[in-house]
Amino acid sequence: MTSALKTCAPGVHTSVQDFGRTGYRHLGVPTSGALCRSDLRLVNRLVGNCANTAGLEIIFQGPAFEVLADSMRIALSGTGGTIQVSGMPATTFPAWQSVRLVRGQKFKITIAPDLACCYLAIEGGFDLAPVMGSLSTYTRAAFGGYRGRILAAGDEIPLGLNSVDDSGEQTFATLPDPAKDAPVRITWGQQVEYFTTAGRAAFISREYTILPASDRMGYRLSGATLEHKYSFNIVSDATCVGTIQVPGDGAPIILLADCQTTGGYPKIATVISSDIEVLARRPPGSKVRFSAVSVSDAETIARDHEAAIGTIENSLISLSHSSGLDVDALYEANLISGMFDAENPQSD
Repeated sequence: MTSALKTCAPGVHTSVQDFGRTGYRHLGVPTSGALCRSDLRLVNRLVGNCANTAGLEIIFQGPAFEVLADSMRIALSGTGGTIQVSGMPATTFPAWQSVRLVRGQKFKITIAPDLACCYLAIEGGFDLAPVMGSLSTYTRAAFGGYRGRILAAGDEIPLGLNSVDDSGEQTFATLPDPAKDAPVRITWGQQVEYFTTAGRAAFISREYTILPASDRMGYRLSGATLEHKYSFNIVSDATCVGTIQVPGDGAPIILLADCQTTGGYPKIATVISSDIEVLARRPPGSKVRFSAVSVSDAETIARDHEAAIGTIENSLISLSHSSGLDVDALYEANLISGMFDAENPQSD
C-alpha cells in the first residue's frame, strides 16, 4: 500500500521546509528553510524526529489532509492553532501536542489569526530527495521540497514511515512564547552612515506596519520614511537573512529565508538571529518596533535563546488521557458486569 499524506485542500502557502541549505550562497542560492526554526525544532521533538527533519510550513491559512498510511503521528506548532480530525465524533486537538492518526482519517489545520505561520511535523518525515543537502522548497527556482512548489490539491507526499507505534502522546510542560508584542532587536548595518541622523532616530523610535506585499523573500514595511544621506544606489554586496534594506522610497524591507544573496540598496540594520522568528510569526497588518543592541548583546541573546529552547525540549510530558476513542479496546472489554430484574432492581 502507498504511504503518503494526501492534500485535500492546500491552504494559501504550504511548503516542505527544514533548516535550509547552507554553503551555496556564493553561487546565488538562498538558504531558504523554515522562517521559524525553533517552532519546527520543537514540533519535531514532539514526534521523536531530529530537530532538522523537514515538516510543512503553513502560512496564513491551514490546509486539509488525508492519511494514506497505516498510521502516522503529527504535531502542530503555533499557540491557538488546532488539528481538527473528522469522524464520528469529530475531534479537535490543540497545537503543541502529538496526535496519532490511522489510514483514511482526514484532518484540517487551523492557524490563529494573529500568527503568520506554523509547522506540522510528521514522525519519520518525508521520503523526498534532497537538493543541495536540503528538502527545503525554494519556489522562485522551482526546486526542493515537493516538486519545487507549494502544495496543491491532490498532492500525495510520500512518507518516511508507513506506521508508528501506539506508545502514547506527548506535550511540553512549558510552551514557547511567541513574543507577539515584543520589539524586534537589530544591530546597525554596514551602510548605516548612508542615512541621516534623523533617519536613524526615526527607525528605532517609530512604529511600522507589515504590508500585504510581503512573503518568504522579505517583509515590506510602511511607516516613517528613512532619509538617505547619500545615494540609495550602491555597488551590490552581500546580504543575509535579517538584512534591512532601504530603497529610494525610504521604506524598509526586511530580508527573510528566500532572500537574494546580494543587494544594491543601503542596509541600515540587521535583525538579530534570535528575533527573525519573532518577526516572521507576525502577519501583514501587524505592528513592528525596533530596538538597537550591540553585536556582543546579540550573541548573549542568542545563547540565552538556545538555552530557553533546550529547556522547553527537555520539558516533555506524557498526556494522561487517550487522544481518541479506542474502539478495539471497547470490543475486547467486558462491558456487562451482570443482569438485573427491572421489576426488582435490588436483585442480582
